[in-house]
Amino acid sequence: MEKNKFYSERIYDKHPKWIQCISRESELYKKPEDIRSEFYRDYTRVLHSQPYSRLKHKTQVFFATQNDHICTRMEHVHHVASVSYTIANFLGLNTELTQAIALSHDIGHAPFGHEGETRLSKITQNEINEDFWHEKNGLYVVDKIATLPDKANNHQNFNLTYAVRDGIISHCGEIDENKLKPRNEDIDLYTIKSPGEIAPYTWEACVVKISDKIAYLGRDIEDAIELNLFNKKTLKDLQKLIQQYSGIKTLNNTALIHDLIIDLCENSSLENGLLLSNKYYSLIKDIKEFNGKYIYRHHRIESYKEYSEKIINTIYKFLANYFENKNLLKTIKNDCRQFPLLMNTFYNWLIKYSQNLDNQTKEYKRFQNKKIYDLENEIDYKRAIIDFIAGMTDNFAIKVYHEIISF
Repeated sequence: MEKNKFYSERIYDKHPKWIQCISRESELYKKPEDIRSEFYRDYTRVLHSQPYSRLKHKTQVFFATQNDHICTRMEHVHHVASVSYTIANFLGLNTELTQAIALSHDIGHAPFGHEGETRLSKITQNEINEDFWHEKNGLYVVDKIATLPDKANNHQNFNLTYAVRDGIISHCGEIDENKLKPRNEDIDLYTIKSPGEIAPYTWEACVVKISDKIAYLGRDIEDAIELNLFNKKTLKDLQKLIQQYSGIKTLNNTALIHDLIIDLCENSSLENGLLLSNKYYSLIKDIKEFNGKYIYRHHRIESYKEYSEKIINTIYKFLANYFENKNLLKTIKNDCRQFPLLMNTFYNWLIKYSQNLDNQTKEYKRFQNKKIYDLENEIDYKRAIIDFIAGMTDNFAIKVYHEIISF
C-alpha cells in the first residue's frame, strides 16, 4: 500500500492555500519562547476551554448516562482525532491540522445530542427566524462564545485559524458521500446555509469529515450492546451483515475501524478523492441504516427524547418571560436567591456577552470578548437564552429543570 500519496497537497507554508488557512480575524498574541505551530495553538486553545470541558457531560447517543463505559461527546471527539490522525499521517497530510479540527468539530453540540439540536432548532426558527445546527453553532461558539484569559487575565475570544473554523462547519458526517475532495474557494463561512452544503477547504478537513462517520458507527453499536438494547436475533443479523462485507466474524469495533481505515487508504487518491471501495461504502450505509432502526429510534431513546424536549422547552420559556421586566438584569439578579443555579449562571452569561453594561458591574471589565447581545432588543435576548441553553451539559440542564419545577 502506497504511503504519502497526498503529501504534495498537505497544508504547509509553501501550499497556495497556506496564508488563508492560517489567517485569523486579528493577530493572536505570541509568546517569545512559543514553539507551537499555528494549528497546534488552536488545538491547545480548544483543549483548555470550558466549552470543550463540557463535552464530557454531553450526549453522544445515550442521554445523561451513568454508565462509565458509554461514550460521551468528549470521548467521541478523541475517537475522531485518533482515526483522522492515522489516516492523515499515512496519506502524508498535516496531522496537527486534523487534530485541531477533530478536537473542536463537535463543540457546537447542544445538550441531549441530536435531539437537543432538533429541539433548539425548532425554538430558533419560531423565535428568531433562524436555523440551529451544530456545525453552524460550532463556528459561532469558537468565534463569539468561547473565551480564554490572555496574559493580563482578561477574557478574549478564541480567534482560531480559517482552516480549523472551516473544518468545524463543514464536517457534517450524516450525509452519505464518497470520493470526497476539498473545494478551492475560500468563502465567508457564515454564508453556508445548511449542513453538508459545501465540501471542506482542505484535504485535512475532508479526512476529519469521513473519520467522524468511521468513529461513531461501530462505537454506537458497542454502547448499545453494553446497554442490552439488542435481542439475540438482532445481534446475529448484525454479525452476519458485517461478516458479509468484511469477513469479521465477531462484533468488534476495533477490527471494523481498522478495516475501514485500511480500505480508505488503499483506495484514496488525489484524482479520485477520499474513497472507500464499493464493498465498504455499502457496509457503512447498511450499518448506518441498522443503527437508525435498532439504536437511534429504539423505544428507550424515544422516551428520553420526550424528557429532553420538556427540559429544554421549560428552561427556554422560563427565561423568555423575564423580557417583560423593565429592569431586566436587576430582576434576574434578585431571583438568584430563589433559583440560585439557573439565575446566577444566566446572570453571569448576560454580563459577559451583553453590550453597554460597563457602568452596571465591575465584572464587565474583565471580559474583553465580543459583546453580542443588546438586552433592549427582544430578538437578542432570545438569542442569549438559546446560546445559554446550547452550552449546557445534559446534567446541568436536568438540574436546572428540577430547580424550576420544585416548590
